[in-house]
Amino acid sequence: MDNDIAITPDLIAAHGLKPDEYERARGLIGRDPTITELGIFSAMWNEHCSYKSSKKWLRTLPTKGERVIQGPGENAGVVDIGDGLCVVFKMESHNHPSFIEPYQGAATGVGGILRDVFTMGARPIAAMNALRFGEPNHPKTRHLVAGVVAGVGGYGNSFGVPTVGGEVNFHKRYNGNCLVNAFAAGLAKTDGIFYSKAEGVGLPVVYLGAKTGRDGVGGATMASAEFDDTIEEKRPTVQVGDPFTEKCLLEACLELMQTGAVIAIQDMGAAGLTCSAVEMGAKGDLGIELDLNAVPVREASMTPYEMMLSESQERMLMVLSPEKREEAEAIFVKWGLDFAIVGKTTDDKRFRILFDGKEVANLPIKELGDEAPEYDRPWNEPKLRSEIPSSDLAEPGDYGDALLKLLSSPDLCSRRWVFEQYDTLIQGNSLQRPGGDAGVVRVDGHATKALAFSSDVTPRYCEADPYRGGAQAVAECWRNLTAVGAEPLAATDNLNFGNPEKPDLMGVFVKAIEGIGAACEALSFPIVSGNVSLYNETYGQAILPTPTIGGVGLIEDRAHTASIGAMDEGDVLFLVGSDGTHLGSSIYLREIEGREDGTPPAVDFEMERRHGDFVRKLIQGGITRACHDLSDGGLAIALAEMCIASGLGAKVSVGHGSGHALLFGEDQARYVVAVKPGEADRIASQAEIAGVPVRRLGDVGGRSLSIDGRLDLDIEALTVAHERWFPDFMSGEIVETAAV
Repeated sequence: MDNDIAITPDLIAAHGLKPDEYERARGLIGRDPTITELGIFSAMWNEHCSYKSSKKWLRTLPTKGERVIQGPGENAGVVDIGDGLCVVFKMESHNHPSFIEPYQGAATGVGGILRDVFTMGARPIAAMNALRFGEPNHPKTRHLVAGVVAGVGGYGNSFGVPTVGGEVNFHKRYNGNCLVNAFAAGLAKTDGIFYSKAEGVGLPVVYLGAKTGRDGVGGATMASAEFDDTIEEKRPTVQVGDPFTEKCLLEACLELMQTGAVIAIQDMGAAGLTCSAVEMGAKGDLGIELDLNAVPVREASMTPYEMMLSESQERMLMVLSPEKREEAEAIFVKWGLDFAIVGKTTDDKRFRILFDGKEVANLPIKELGDEAPEYDRPWNEPKLRSEIPSSDLAEPGDYGDALLKLLSSPDLCSRRWVFEQYDTLIQGNSLQRPGGDAGVVRVDGHATKALAFSSDVTPRYCEADPYRGGAQAVAECWRNLTAVGAEPLAATDNLNFGNPEKPDLMGVFVKAIEGIGAACEALSFPIVSGNVSLYNETYGQAILPTPTIGGVGLIEDRAHTASIGAMDEGDVLFLVGSDGTHLGSSIYLREIEGREDGTPPAVDFEMERRHGDFVRKLIQGGITRACHDLSDGGLAIALAEMCIASGLGAKVSVGHGSGHALLFGEDQARYVVAVKPGEADRIASQAEIAGVPVRRLGDVGGRSLSIDGRLDLDIEALTVAHERWFPDFMSGEIVETAAV
């Protein structure tokens, strides 16, 4: 019998529980746990589910705002977009599974985040993904890129949601631990949101969707551990996804929600049936009793332990209004999905599990969540790097060669090879494809509204100065939304870090959170959902700190948006913001000088807001249709990308001074805009009134990008440099690449 297994110190350690945590669990129940109960404690108290190392700091983040309907604590955040509509969104990690089994790890990451959205009653309308891989010449990198991209596309395309944006970066610190962060957003009516709080005693608890198998057993615990040379043995802990079943589940759930049958609903994600049942009961101050003999299974002789910890995909748990049972069941039968009453709500606040007529678990339900360990981990102030004056760096001998090298570098080259494997246009509402500052999707059924989405972080900044890096991630996301004409509404975060038990790494986490919080507060950009992924390290080597920020913005009139490729012949180019000065921690420093040092640029929140509001008014007023924010690679990269996207050249003057800083400096709060010649004087006068520095750069036209005599490159050369790296790398033509 499953429950006859002896609980030994080795078994406790294998479940990721420290000895004192195990004793805490014993104290709560007054006895030794059964193996099923040990598994439940392991699932609920691991880092992935309990946030035991991060809760203290997450509470400091701003989570409220005028438009926020639901902040952190539910399946996803909910933000009002007016006219009785809301956007529901979240970002989550699937890092460890994707390193072990890239296709299924990435695919089920997409599936999980989509369920988080439609569990709330929203129809998914957009997806993004933020991917980080090891250095290109590492023997596993190409395999991981191919598998992860195929998994993201294989699930999202089949399910039928457009992938509208994302990121891809390479660095040796991800050699042993890639990152896959998946974002999804959905549209719902503000009076049609569904929550996970169970209400009412004696009501049926219903299992919905696909059958339970042995895939993913222990997945949440695996995701809360460092990697070592036993990594390949963990392959069975990776879930297996079926996007076609998930599409049926989406339609069945949305149809069911129209009947009034749903009292509470929760998707089965990390820790599967355990986490979903505990969360529903605990939030409602109710108990839950489950009979595992009623759970639909696809494998013979499954034990209670396996059923409770399975992370099989495409499953939901619901508290049902009893009089609606027949109507609800008929919907799921129609869609070819399982519908099984597996338990009931109780008034005793216990989590009771029955199997073969015997009780295999009986635990206090609220304490499983509320009494999970919470740590105030020791942390050290990060050691910050020294400033690097641009005058200390020699200017490149050939500016044209430097620009081409940057454009064809792994981190700045075109991601077309990636996003063309995704369906970016399905549903017919995508207004901008990936490759620009933000994805833009029409609000279906509304005459004018659209939503913008962006995902951002610069890990090398976070490594050099976690506070500045965290703040810059928020500011860049806010700028990218602004650059398409959107009003930034709210954000979700995916905080990827190393081992929190190491004070130096915990200090990096703390300061990054402080930077994120300060920027969100200053820019009125609250965090409404998110995920923390810790222990991202292998053999003691942590990843670069990577707090990914996913943002959502609202465009009230989609007739007035901007993109990087909307320049016309004869347009006048302006730089909004200051001249470039900062080369510390820049992509120029890394790719041209071969150095990774110096401080990242400072983020002036008041300046970000003033400059961004000015640019947004230009777009919303129809004065500019072409805009690009400045980030990696500075002004020269922004101009080159605009020329490539529009197929037009430009003749530009950036002024006198250190050419490499003017062209490649990564100072913040900056944009390039293109306007009609007749608007040029108006731009300058409006900027003066707004207190925003602008510089007239030059004019759009011809077939080459010419800058101050420092460089003159035709558009074809720029385009080839920008487009060639990814296809060459993935085809195996690039064998050796400088370590990055």
